[in-house]
Amino acid sequence: MIYLDYQATTPLAPEAVAAMTPWIADRFTNPHSPSRWGREADAAIAIARRHVERAIGAGGGKLAFTSGATEALNWAIKGTFERSPRRKLVTIATEHAAVLDTAEWLAGQGVEVIRLPVGRDGLVDLAQAEAAIDDNTALVAAMLVNNEIGVIQPIAELARLAKANGALMLCDAVQGLGRVAIPPGPDLIAVSAHKIHGPKGVGALWMRDGCEPTPLLHGGGQEQGLRSGTLSPALCVGFGAAAKLATERREADAQHIENLWTAARNAFGPDWQLNGSADARYHGNLNLRRDGLDAARLLSDCRDIAFSLGSACASGSGRPSHVLRALGLSDRQARSSIRLGFGRYTSEAELVTACEHLRASADAQARFAA
Repeated sequence: MIYLDYQATTPLAPEAVAAMTPWIADRFTNPHSPSRWGREADAAIAIARRHVERAIGAGGGKLAFTSGATEALNWAIKGTFERSPRRKLVTIATEHAAVLDTAEWLAGQGVEVIRLPVGRDGLVDLAQAEAAIDDNTALVAAMLVNNEIGVIQPIAELARLAKANGALMLCDAVQGLGRVAIPPGPDLIAVSAHKIHGPKGVGALWMRDGCEPTPLLHGGGQEQGLRSGTLSPALCVGFGAAAKLATERREADAQHIENLWTAARNAFGPDWQLNGSADARYHGNLNLRRDGLDAARLLSDCRDIAFSLGSACASGSGRPSHVLRALGLSDRQARSSIRLGFGRYTSEAELVTACEHLRASADAQARFAA
């Protein structure tokens, strides 16, 4: 199997496995216990927290571990509206379901929700954003790197518009952490371990001082007095190890990605069109379409390659990607698109082999359809 689904999840880094192992086997204690073992586990989590904070690079504030980015995003959005008298949320039509579904829930509670459109390049129009963000806006929520097409939104500019109107800015940095610099400006930043070669089941919410959302979970306030529940030392330590490695390897990983991107584009050739901007984009995400392609059939024909047709979170819906539809693509064009994700542990040789296999299978489809 050639793994090209890095946006869905990434391979666990050996360094993260090594860091986690003692906390899975022998050091099983509760980190909130006052015992010596408990204090040792708490200290290990504190070190992991600092590694994640450094990877985010926001400075100051506080970081709370969560069960994942979905919880972090729900907490940030719902908790902000719990604490604010303002009743308007501004977000983007191409956001992850964790944001859009939470926005839909808020709309049912009487909150005005504005979903800004994007252009063919997948980027939001800042003039439209400026017109939508006003003195009734409590929160502006935007994804740094889109999980389906890799487009990088102008987060710093959106944060500036939010601040000019007294609103908070939430950045979904799940696909950006460790890959691209997180711009200054956001008041809340959601991240996830398993997108940066860490374990599944742990994420975090960074909060600027004074911008902490009202708790979503109640029960003990173990995490920063804001999030209740017993933390897993193993998961937190694994996240910390992955974040530390991502910080140390950022330049090397970025250069490797650029080499892979060039090799993949050359392997596919001119018959495949890029979905979304080629410039304002993270190059570890290659979303392509080919006219007449049955992408679902291609997925079935190439079972020795792990790739996807869009977000893993919506893969069972049967609906065309809402992100691709937001670009102005037809249902047919959306269903003729595939997403390849690659990174640190992808070799150029295996990537080219996979691309050539996908291209050959698509060519065979076209011949039989003719």
